[in-house]
Amino acid sequence: MPVNSVSLVQTSSIDLEKAKGVLETLQVQVNAGLRYIKIACTEDGKLNSELLDNYQFASYELAFCVAEISAAHSFFEYANRADENAIEHSFSLIFAGEIFQSVLSRLKSISVDVQLDAADIFTLESTDNAKLLLTNCNGGTLAALGSKIAQDEIVRLPSILNAEKELVRETFYRFANDVVAPLAEEVHRQDQDIPEKIIRAAAELGCFGTCIPERFGGLQPDDDPDSLGMIVVTEELSRGSLGAAGSLITRPEIAARALLAGGTHAQKHKWLPSLANGEMLCAISITEPNTGSDVATVALKATPTGGGWILNGSKTWCTFAGRSELIVVLGRTNPDKSLGYKGLSLFLIEKPAFAGHSFSHQQNGGGALTGKAIATLGYRGMHSYDLFFEDYFVPAENLVGEEAGEGKGFYYTMAGFSGGRIQTAARATGLMQAAFEKAVNYANQRRVFDKALSEFQLTQIKLTRMLATITACRQFSYSVAEKMDEGGGQMEASLVKLFSCRAAEWITREAMQIHGGMGYAEESSVSRYFVDARVLSIFEGAEEVLALKVIARGLIESA
Repeated sequence: MPVNSVSLVQTSSIDLEKAKGVLETLQVQVNAGLRYIKIACTEDGKLNSELLDNYQFASYELAFCVAEISAAHSFFEYANRADENAIEHSFSLIFAGEIFQSVLSRLKSISVDVQLDAADIFTLESTDNAKLLLTNCNGGTLAALGSKIAQDEIVRLPSILNAEKELVRETFYRFANDVVAPLAEEVHRQDQDIPEKIIRAAAELGCFGTCIPERFGGLQPDDDPDSLGMIVVTEELSRGSLGAAGSLITRPEIAARALLAGGTHAQKHKWLPSLANGEMLCAISITEPNTGSDVATVALKATPTGGGWILNGSKTWCTFAGRSELIVVLGRTNPDKSLGYKGLSLFLIEKPAFAGHSFSHQQNGGGALTGKAIATLGYRGMHSYDLFFEDYFVPAENLVGEEAGEGKGFYYTMAGFSGGRIQTAARATGLMQAAFEKAVNYANQRRVFDKALSEFQLTQIKLTRMLATITACRQFSYSVAEKMDEGGGQMEASLVKLFSCRAAEWITREAMQIHGGMGYAEESSVSRYFVDARVLSIFEGAEEVLALKVIARGLIESA
């Protein structure tokens, strides 16, 4: 249950503004590191990619520094909305203290690489405000909070959602509990398809239309984007099951954003209503056997022919390809590979829906599309497929943007993925929330040495740190959603994905550890959460590529 805004424990006398100032001193050092790399890697006024690769370790650490500091600032914004002595303040100060230590450690590890002054870094942790901030991270304070979490079964801090959004959250909270969760274990253990019961019930609730404007049959106001509503829904679906429900919105959102960015009037009116009402399910196919996050090297061959295009080649890791009737496929329409991403176009591939782990679709003209599901240790239900296109015909009207869209597929894809990244952050938060709820419940029930597990200091400290991190991820994603709806937030969407997905690995690990041997048993849902979490930092932009090629490069260019 969520807790009311009341004080739980007495934390240090440092206020939020002073704590914020402590983190800003860290940001100064982070900025200095970014500027050093920029100077070292700039030639003729441009960043040299080969030189930049010599600073991968420092760039990676700096990307995480910025993500962690940004998460802490989002927590401060959340806490500022509460009374001065509210629980939100206690948790925000604890989280800030932990982030301070993490960022400081990262800066120390790269200080030689980016020529940071060791004396300056030492000074950061010796200021009065830094010392005050760190006192909030002592074992006694953390354990006192953890004890209250266990006693009062506090699994979520107070919500800042308005009444409308809270109603949406509660609706999908019940849906996750009543429809998704009862089927989740069976889907995972038997590697089943997502049950039609879940898909149809989700469609009836308008789930697929949350990312599509009202004028096309969706739920988003035409003149008021609502990324927050989408991530609220995605979080609750993921709490029920990442594999069986958590990604239901993500694929139609990527497709919708791509169509809205580059589709013709006819394409938008043909495809978006069918996606919004769930009549047509979709998949996104970008990755190839030799092409992962480096989208510019996509090689699927698209050859012009009378009335359309012929596709030949392979794709991989196309999630939900079997059940989907529409696959958004990125292909190379210009054979000149030196053009990189400028030679790519986006296609809308129609096919029948297939159940099971493989399919084969033969066109009347002889073309074929076959798919085979890849066996995975988690994230089961949607299935991710290897796809093989053999002389597969696509009508000219199914090229996104038609003639004007040729060569612009990369841009349309990126328009979709910015939303996909914040959705993935929400999925991570939902998965963490599920794991935390199970951890609190088990810690209260399990007795060790004649005491409940939740009565031990180490367990209490774990619970406090877990709840602080989950809250930070949630508020960070809310903050980014607001920025995206205002037309920005592209960098922040990458930052929140980077931070939240790594956090999910730790949270689910701790939930499993609290369960002990039962956590390792398949019959325990925390074992599913643990293996599901591992995929989050791989898809929608692998962690390393996201940190180096998107976040760090963007930060260095702006330094």
